[in-house]
Amino acid sequence: MKRAVAILAIVATGCTTMEPKYVRPEPSIPASWPVGDPYLTASETGLPALTYKQVFTDPRLQTLIAEAIANNRNLRTAAANIAAAREQYRIQRANQFPQVNASGGTTISGDRGGSGVSASYNAGVSVPSFEIDLFGRLRSLTDVQLNRYFGTEAGARATRLTLVADVANSWLDYAADSSLLRISTETAASAQKSVQLTRIRLQGGIAPRTDLDQAEQILSAAQADLARERTAVAQDVNALQLLVGAPVDPALLAGSIDDAFGKIAPVSPGLDSYVLLRRPDVVQAEYDLRAANANIGAARAALFPRITLTGLLGFASSALLKLFTGGAFGWSAGANANYTIFQAGAGHANVRLTEAQQRAAVASYQGTIQSAFRDVADALARRGTMNEEIAARQRQQAATADTYLLTEARYRAGIDPFLNVLDAQRSYYTAQQALVATKLTAAQNIVATYQAIGGDTLLEGTPICQRLPGDTGQPNALLGEECPPD
Repeated sequence: MKRAVAILAIVATGCTTMEPKYVRPEPSIPASWPVGDPYLTASETGLPALTYKQVFTDPRLQTLIAEAIANNRNLRTAAANIAAAREQYRIQRANQFPQVNASGGTTISGDRGGSGVSASYNAGVSVPSFEIDLFGRLRSLTDVQLNRYFGTEAGARATRLTLVADVANSWLDYAADSSLLRISTETAASAQKSVQLTRIRLQGGIAPRTDLDQAEQILSAAQADLARERTAVAQDVNALQLLVGAPVDPALLAGSIDDAFGKIAPVSPGLDSYVLLRRPDVVQAEYDLRAANANIGAARAALFPRITLTGLLGFASSALLKLFTGGAFGWSAGANANYTIFQAGAGHANVRLTEAQQRAAVASYQGTIQSAFRDVADALARRGTMNEEIAARQRQQAATADTYLLTEARYRAGIDPFLNVLDAQRSYYTAQQALVATKLTAAQNIVATYQAIGGDTLLEGTPICQRLPGDTGQPNALLGEECPPD
């Protein structure tokens, strides 16, 4: 019994590890976002962590995002991958503890003549083979699986972040295409009136046949655009339904880009570029690096001997009633040491392999951060000029609208040819489309900035609802389920 207690004491006190001390590498990026033309002013260069509800303020869009988080199949696949990685960690961790087996049996025997029958009984518990983790090999392998689990979770959160951005962009696409559909409808109606008026003037001998041909050309172009926009609107709804994973309520859709544009809030200033360290792909790269670091410890520990213990505590008796008496108790214990004398340098080569893999993970981690920095910098560069572009497009639309009205009046008065009216109408039509496209770009640029920075506070660096290693289950915060308090 004393030996058994000693064994359990060794297990309980834990063991050392040969992993190198983990030090987070420098991000290798500037400490702040780029400033100056075409970037934002210095006061706007920092970006805080925030929830999608702070950026996407429209309740209709928030409802669609919540439905997508609950229903999207890609997100459910990611959640299942998290669960698989979690159980893989638990399987590996179980190797740090002894396996205990229980057994019992009876044997009945007699001679050929049947003159006598004897019986023996036995019961006990045994530890078939348990490795004492003196050098931390099993602990390091457990750390590897733990960090891979956390990395899988971070990758899944990247899927969630992408889903939120995709829903927002599709919602904006529908709003923009609805505006273009309205513009095409109005242009086609105006062109139809022009055709009717020109036909009357032709029949009255006032206008030449070429005027009617030109009017019918712009009518046909507007009708073609009208058909294309109807298709685009229907496809936008289909895209949203795929992302949401359910039919989309028409009441949740924005009727125009102007309706949607004001409901996408610009990202507020607040933090330096190190906020990128909470971006899901950056978090995943760091956990991959931590796993590579733990692998070095496991490879180093594999160079040392492995000591395994076996033990048995049990009872044996020829009488069932005496099976659990003191005299029937017995025990045995054993220990084995195993060390490979020659393996042609494979053990040291394995250590060098894990060290090379760790250096590669460092470079990958830093590269991921640099790519993330560029994503945000590019988004800021675009955002820095969007307001000026929108203002210019608005002035262009106003000028072309005025020109179209004046030119049409001059044509009816017989001052200008009909070709001038067609040119003015085309310019006005193009200017309207350009303004819609610019507003869509501006709104989607905010979405891109939100996605580039890593955005949602649910997506920060710490794993969601982390209750390892002793929990028996947890809600799936990735799918929007609430985490209970500790």
